[in-house]
Amino acid sequence: MQPSLTRWITLLLATASGMAVATVYFAQPLLDSMAADLGVARQQIGWVVGATQAGYALGLLLVVPLGDRVNRKRLLLGQLLFSALALTAVGMAPNWAVLLLALTIAGLMAVMVQLMVAHAASLAAPGQQGQAVGTVTSGVVLGILLARLVSGGLADLAGWRCVYWVAASLLVVLAAVMWRSLPAVPATRHRTSFRALIAGQFSLYRHDRLLRQRGVFGGLIFAAFSVLWSAMVMPLSAAPLAFSHTEVGLFGLAGVAGTLAASRAGRLADQGQGERTTGLALLLLTLSWLPTAMLGQSVMAFVLGVLMLDFAVQAVHVTNQTVLLAGRGEMASRLIAAYMCCYSLGSGVGAVLANWCYAHWGWVAVCGLGMAISAAALAYWLWLQRARAAEAALQCSGQNL
Repeated sequence: MQPSLTRWITLLLATASGMAVATVYFAQPLLDSMAADLGVARQQIGWVVGATQAGYALGLLLVVPLGDRVNRKRLLLGQLLFSALALTAVGMAPNWAVLLLALTIAGLMAVMVQLMVAHAASLAAPGQQGQAVGTVTSGVVLGILLARLVSGGLADLAGWRCVYWVAASLLVVLAAVMWRSLPAVPATRHRTSFRALIAGQFSLYRHDRLLRQRGVFGGLIFAAFSVLWSAMVMPLSAAPLAFSHTEVGLFGLAGVAGTLAASRAGRLADQGQGERTTGLALLLLTLSWLPTAMLGQSVMAFVLGVLMLDFAVQAVHVTNQTVLLAGRGEMASRLIAAYMCCYSLGSGVGAVLANWCYAHWGWVAVCGLGMAISAAALAYWLWLQRARAAEAALQCSGQNL
């Protein structure tokens, strides 16, 4: 008998997904405290985000495909417990090397988010799959929005290490609840080996041109996103602003604009407006760095820039996935995993470059870096439009002949 997806199980998966993705974003308001505590130079602290994102990218390639070969419930429970151990190690890290290793493992385990979405779809009845996936995905969005605020508040109360100890404890509680409540879905039997399954993931990049194109957009927009969110804590926490961790975390609420963009962008993509939406959002992303660079003169201008950036990034992100999956539901998991690798790598590279840039040249240079990355994405979109127009004109002339 096929297990059913109740409202309670849906909310449980959404909660666990939000908590899992939050572990990736906890560090962003805490970078200055981590650097001071461990005696790390500012130009190196970006590796905190880079290590987490590298682990996440590795997990997308090596762990997510396992969800089609083993009992997914057992895999999720194992990831929750290993993630709790990794977060505990982060909180106890005595030096830089241990911190990076523990964060890499935490990122590797955070890909449970993708498996929870797949599990919800597997448990739901055919007519309820979209609603189930949407509910679980909303948990992911809330996890991203609240991670910075919660981590900043806890750090102000008890230090940055407490953030990871509390998170580890909550993951253990979630594992216990899911062990008792979550229905299991029998694993699909695959004749292919694990090596062949992983090789198939890499072959997608070689054979799927649309994946390559949307992967480039994904990598660039999240590199720009990471440039802002991983470096902004430095000028906000320094004089003359000297905001607390909690106040820095409040800027994460600007991501509400992103949820509005996500909803509208998805509908536009369904209506065949995906390319136009992408171009307009990339233009907005590029322009967002102008008010963001005015942080020294106006905090309100900076907030406007954050709103513009979050709105644009989420619009392109949702459009990417909608366009990529259109008519290809049978390979959705592999496509999303491959696309999210680009997102993760872009985030890691952006964090490393942003903190290095801030340490050497300051906030305006960071904004220049973000604008350059955003402009590169816009230029790539324009180049693709010209290439498509030239290809269409060539086909038309061939038909006339």
